[in-house]
Amino acid sequence: MNALQTPPRLPLAARLVKLPWRALWLAAGLTALGLLPGVLSLYLSAWSCPELSAETLSAHYWAVPELWYLNLLPGVLLIWLFYFLLGRCWLAYPAAALPVLAVAVVNYYKIQLRGDPLLASDLSLLSEAGNMADKYTLELVGPVETVLLWAAAGLALSVLLLPRRKLLGRGMRLFGLCSTAAVAATAFWGLYCNEPLYESTGAGGEAINSWQETQVAVSHGALYAFLHSVPAAFPAPPAQYSPQAAQTILEQYPEQDIPEDQKVSVVGIMLEAFCDLTDFPALAEQESVQEVYAPWHQLEEASVSGDLLTNIFAGGTVDTEWSFLTGYSSHDDFLRPTDSYVWYFDRQGYQTRGGHPGFGWFYDREEVNQFLGFQEYWFTENHYGELVDPVDAQWNSDYILTQEIVKDLQAQLEENGGPVFSFSVSYQNHGPYEDDHTSNESYLEPEDTGLPAESCYVFNNYLHGVNITISALTAMVEELEAMDEPVVLVLFGDHKPWGGNGNSAYTGAGASFDLSTLEGFYEYYSTPYLIWANTSAKETLGRDFQGDGGDFSPCFLMAELFEQCGWTGPSFLQYSQEIRAVTPLVHAQGLYLDRTGRLTDALPEEDGARLLEFQWVQYYREHQIVPTGAP
Repeated sequence: MNALQTPPRLPLAARLVKLPWRALWLAAGLTALGLLPGVLSLYLSAWSCPELSAETLSAHYWAVPELWYLNLLPGVLLIWLFYFLLGRCWLAYPAAALPVLAVAVVNYYKIQLRGDPLLASDLSLLSEAGNMADKYTLELVGPVETVLLWAAAGLALSVLLLPRRKLLGRGMRLFGLCSTAAVAATAFWGLYCNEPLYESTGAGGEAINSWQETQVAVSHGALYAFLHSVPAAFPAPPAQYSPQAAQTILEQYPEQDIPEDQKVSVVGIMLEAFCDLTDFPALAEQESVQEVYAPWHQLEEASVSGDLLTNIFAGGTVDTEWSFLTGYSSHDDFLRPTDSYVWYFDRQGYQTRGGHPGFGWFYDREEVNQFLGFQEYWFTENHYGELVDPVDAQWNSDYILTQEIVKDLQAQLEENGGPVFSFSVSYQNHGPYEDDHTSNESYLEPEDTGLPAESCYVFNNYLHGVNITISALTAMVEELEAMDEPVVLVLFGDHKPWGGNGNSAYTGAGASFDLSTLEGFYEYYSTPYLIWANTSAKETLGRDFQGDGGDFSPCFLMAELFEQCGWTGPSFLQYSQEIRAVTPLVHAQGLYLDRTGRLTDALPEEDGARLLEFQWVQYYREHQIVPTGAP
């Protein structure tokens, strides 16, 4: 044979004989490396919830075959998917490991900082999450270090032990890529979206509190719980939804105008992370804490007051905000003009205005507020930036906010003469708070109170801001009382404040956060609200605005305001008043208060049917009604 001639190509069968051992080594090594991220995610999941035992959770994971299978499968599918796509083991491993471990690590820190798990819907808030993450201390704790070290070891093994060159031709890789993608899609829809499978694989009541969604998610593993939440991130009508039925229900409640002689101005302020710490017995015993809240309690006595039972804890502020403005117990993203109570005030001839001493892009408020009907809204970009730095606003801006609200109200009444609906959102007291020292006044000392040092530090720093907030609010009330024009004021907190990683400050103060009990539910989710009126408004409306307003979800707060003012209001508000009589609590965790005041996850059949109709009506109103006056 001529030396320059290419040796004849071996037949396919002969070539395949030379591949088996190499192919087996590749298959075994690649699959093992694909399993590693899933194993690490389960390990980190077990350590993510401070209230639960890592050992108990780990035992649960490995005792239920479906759980370890569903948490390990994504890593295996991803590593083969990327191998067929890239043809290199050392590239396929990090491409597969990064998304799996990112879910586990972010889930860990989100539970530690916020108390709730990572869900697919959180991906729509990546920019907001990045901004907030800078404000928290993300400690590189032992479990996270362990995960990162093992992940790095996996990368080293992929480089050192697995083939570095491409072993498969383009046609074989394309076939493998399509096959793996098909398996992944089938697994996602058949397994991860399977609700009965999800419910059957959670830990039992002895291991977790089955009423606490975070613990339920953790008991499934971070990756499985995250993938299971994907369908919920996309709008879908409620069960048995019928737009015709929803329309028929809503038409039974014709919209009623506010009588001209009763059109008083309404000023609402949602207070950032505002709660009453005297609700916790260990803190209520402290005279210094009592002194901070004394002016607030006096204001409550002169108002209609109660507790909001929010959907959120330590974050997610717009959930409470938009529930108040719309009356929705749940909603999808606001992508176009959407019917709301703001639009109703607009139809009634009110000037609809508000402000927030923060950036308008945060939570996309600048655009959403227009969709909800606000004629003008002030943010850092168009007003507050000249008055307070947005970073400083986190610590001290409530005096500026309340002064600007009153000045704007007076200016609008003088210039236009018509009533005003004003709604603003404060920024002061936003967490986190230093947990290793007291920055300003010291209200609590470990040696005097018996509380852990960390609890004292966190609450001292929180109380410093709350003291300023209450002082600003009482000054504002005095100004409103001095006005001749009738004004009704609505104040409420959006959620409980951050209390240390794993809620350690609350735990140190004796809070149980046992969501299976009404007491624990209130500890975790309740914030105060009050509805106050100046003398002119009381005379105009013929009401005293004092007493117990009851406790309810934020979606019913506007309904309570209308009831106190003696207004009938828009169709949906009238209907929601009837639903509030069925259950004043419509919670995101699927919890309700029955007619006896008992916390439950299942209402009687007739009441459950009414609640389902409520979901139809609010979905119909959000998605199929174009507000009058909207562009």
